[in-house]
Amino acid sequence: MTEQTTGDALWNGQAHMPTARSKRMVITGGEGAWLTTDTGERLLDATASLWYANVGHGRERIARAAYDQMRRLETFHTFGRMANEPALRVADRIVAMAGVAGARVMLTSGGSDSVDLACKLARRHWQLEGRGTKKIILSRHRAYHGLHAFGTSITGLPYNREGYGSESLIPETARIATNDLEEVRRQVAEIGPDNIAAVIAEPVIGTGGVVGPADGYLDGLEALARANDILFIVDEVITGFGRTGQVFGAHRYGITPDLMTLAKGLTSGYAPLGAVLVAPAVADRFFSGPAGGDAPIFRHGLTYSGHATACAVAEANLDILEEEALIERAAKLEPVLAEAVAPLAGHELVEEVRTGSAFMAGVQLREGVPGEAVAEACTASGVLLRTVHNNTLQICPPFVTTEDEIGQIASAI
Repeated sequence: MTEQTTGDALWNGQAHMPTARSKRMVITGGEGAWLTTDTGERLLDATASLWYANVGHGRERIARAAYDQMRRLETFHTFGRMANEPALRVADRIVAMAGVAGARVMLTSGGSDSVDLACKLARRHWQLEGRGTKKIILSRHRAYHGLHAFGTSITGLPYNREGYGSESLIPETARIATNDLEEVRRQVAEIGPDNIAAVIAEPVIGTGGVVGPADGYLDGLEALARANDILFIVDEVITGFGRTGQVFGAHRYGITPDLMTLAKGLTSGYAPLGAVLVAPAVADRFFSGPAGGDAPIFRHGLTYSGHATACAVAEANLDILEEEALIERAAKLEPVLAEAVAPLAGHELVEEVRTGSAFMAGVQLREGVPGEAVAEACTASGVLLRTVHNNTLQICPPFVTTEDEIGQIASAI
């Protein structure tokens, strides 16, 4: 920073600001799985920043794609009949990767945008069906779905809902059991299927502590939703584009969403972009009939929906994932990570080690162990980690991380 720039104006997200200001770390560069700070330290990025740096840092090819697109057209909106070429291509590519014939894609600026859109569309769907009582969005305890109005309201992390004058910003929400399908059945019956618009679930809970699904839970949840005319929203903001060793967590766990929310891995963080994949059962009515006909309009859209430069970045990122077989690499590294952190389960300060559901791990420390201090000690050892819910160290490395570097992460902890 220059002498004229103190950085004191920045209000960090999810931060206790007196602490953040006193300990602020400034990242100035990155290459592969490594980061550089403004003091010259090199740190191994064990979290892919906020779960998104899948192809690693410093990809000149992606920077060139952004530059080339900006020279032609930085962007143009996608409202009404307008479009730009990268947005058209990315939407088609997402549908092809998902393998959902006839699906449609709405593009957003990130994961919270995508969740808001999906919940809003779920409610709109049932209004058009003439079933106006179906308003409630169900979400799981410990789940995190961003921090827009719907995301804040449906979070399974109570501290993200508190302090706004009501139990939820949007009242028509309810939390269900994380991995207990019988309890979910009881809850659905108690609330009443005629009151429920949708249920949303991450294939693997991320911010809530890296919690994989119990055997049969996700497909059972989908079956329960189908039997009760409840839309099934799969939140793939973290898991999408390879984190589970398959393109989408839905593929790994054998589930078929009505709506799927996407973001982070779509661009690996090189530009803010998200998407919602909408299955034909929900989308078709908005596309049916002739021009000028009576098809309904979904009154939703954002200034930067389908931003041309962000979409060009996504194309380059997806090319890299495919050409370098990085999704297959993530699948191969998953057991390597699990083996590396397994010995930590026997440590006196560790409550539980959670692996086996994706190329990520959660090391939950015992109650009373200062997780932030442990993360800072790891940073002092050259490995950048963070804590998430339940005093859990988040491990979610870039797909380009080597086996030796995975060992370094475990050793630092």
